[in-house]
Amino acid sequence: MDKTETLAWLKRISGDLATATLNRLEESLPWYAEMPPARRSAVGLVAQAGITSFITWYEDPTSTPWVAADIFAAAPRELLRSVSLQQTLQLIRVTVEVTEERVRGKGGQLREGILLYSRDVAFAAADVYARAAEARGLWDARLEALVVDSILTGETDEELPSRIAALGWHGHGEVAVLVGTTPPQLDVDQVRRTARKLGVDVLIGVQGSRLVLVVGRAQLAGRVDETTVELPFDEIARRLEPGFGDGHLVLGPTVPALVEASQSARAALAGFAVARAWRHAPRPVEADDLLPERALAGDAVAKHTLVERIYRPLHTHSPDLVATLWSYLDNGRSLEATARELFVHPNTVRYRLKRVSEVIGWDATGPREALILQTALILGSIGTDATRRRPSTLRRHAP
Repeated sequence: MDKTETLAWLKRISGDLATATLNRLEESLPWYAEMPPARRSAVGLVAQAGITSFITWYEDPTSTPWVAADIFAAAPRELLRSVSLQQTLQLIRVTVEVTEERVRGKGGQLREGILLYSRDVAFAAADVYARAAEARGLWDARLEALVVDSILTGETDEELPSRIAALGWHGHGEVAVLVGTTPPQLDVDQVRRTARKLGVDVLIGVQGSRLVLVVGRAQLAGRVDETTVELPFDEIARRLEPGFGDGHLVLGPTVPALVEASQSARAALAGFAVARAWRHAPRPVEADDLLPERALAGDAVAKHTLVERIYRPLHTHSPDLVATLWSYLDNGRSLEATARELFVHPNTVRYRLKRVSEVIGWDATGPREALILQTALILGSIGTDATRRRPSTLRRHAP
């Protein structure tokens, strides 16, 4: 059979080939049998277009190269989203198998043409999906940047939850924001892989030299294990630290849900702006450990936090604790000098300082925490009319 006869024969059996291909798909591919009728019809159109395109190519292989879009043009756009690349390659394999069976005995040239054409179709299909994935990735990156920017500015709206859902966010609970410097070569995929291993999901925002991670606890595929212990966010931050560039790394406070992440973001950004003022700041450092620097820089949230978490609880619990803490800090954290100023025994000072630590969770005997406590006392005294003047005992000096 010469080429002209072969082409005529192929055109006559093209319809039968398409029908046989669909029957084989239904028999051998469970995902095809479970498809809605409209999508199965679309797959049939793709198979028919592929057979027709092969006949055209076989007639003149040197003509203008066909484009993969020609094959998929007959199908609706949603087919590309509902049929994976793996399923598309299975479709190509079944179509080639059926065609090879029908042309068996028609000559090696035709069989070689089918193999060459099927190879090109497979590469073209991969190219179509790669372009779709690239476009999807660019769209996701823009959407992710928009979501992170909304969180940082606190300008959330009703569309934020839907945007977060569109990104495939797996978070289900607590969230914290991590702010640091952008490395020269940011490996976003490596950051996401590390996050998955830690059982968290991340939103990544790059703002010039600043890298922002919104970290949320997540139920990720392959990590459904009731015995898995959730790591604290400070440990998660330490594990993610290699993904940042040199410089300070600040972790915002934990909030209950992603929609409240702006609170953590504000604290982390304020801490990142002043972190250099703490010479020996750890990496990462929690934003609440930078409360004095933030307050001095004018951060209203830090001022409010210091007053509400330190000064007010102490003053409400016992004015003696406030007086003792003032004296202890003013006297260079000396127990004896504090005891002389307050006319009490040093053991009484020790007991009161212990009570201070129990009430507010900060230990005044440490140099860093002493700075935090003294800043809180100053702010509390400035902002409270009833305590604007310090107790008279604090103005006495030992003879």
